[in-house]
Amino acid sequence: MSLPIQHMPEISRFYGIVIGMFYNDHAPPHFHVRYNEFKASIAIHNFELMEGSLPPKVLGMVVEWAAAHQPELENDWILAESQQQPQKIDPLKR
Repeated sequence: MSLPIQHMPEISRFYGIVIGMFYNDHAPPHFHVRYNEFKASIAIHNFELMEGSLPPKVLGMVVEWAAAHQPELENDWILAESQQQPQKIDPLKR
């Protein structure tokens, strides 16, 4: 399965990492990550790398960010599933 290349509503951006969700995407709930030439899908419930790849340091930052914002990610998934604009989520602060 390849990652979609259509427009992805951006919900956060930090350190060159772009986080987004597609409208009405397939289950399980997840978000998409772009970083340079890398693309990945990360599960919201356990932050597992579902598809693609990221450099280890980037994956660590994404998981740290996601863990701090899990309820917001879950809410954004519900919005995107119902074709509503996901809310912006604060970037990772180190």
